[in-house]
Amino acid sequence: MPQGANPFEVWGKESPDTMGAFFEYAGKIQQHCGLDEKTFQLCYIAIQAHRGGLGSVGGHAAFAKKAGATKQEVLGAVLVTLMTSGINGVSDALAIAANAYDAA
Repeated sequence: MPQGANPFEVWGKESPDTMGAFFEYAGKIQQHCGLDEKTFQLCYIAIQAHRGGLGSVGGHAAFAKKAGATKQEVLGAVLVTLMTSGINGVSDALAIAANAYDAA
């Protein structure tokens, strides 16, 4: 993939059927997990910060804001990863989450 290319645009162009199937699957999980939208987004941000999924942290910070999360809650979702992944997740993801929240 060319540097700077949006992976979702490439995926949608190159394999729209698999992209559609993935998002249908992800939507089903979200509908049946028992979490409201805000809580789901905050959990997802924490998981992605822990695993280093920085693009997902930024994207889901905006989704969390739209779902009613405060900036403190979004940053808290990143900060809680200190207990599982140490400083790496926070140092990499905190600024991304804050900037994405402010830009949303």
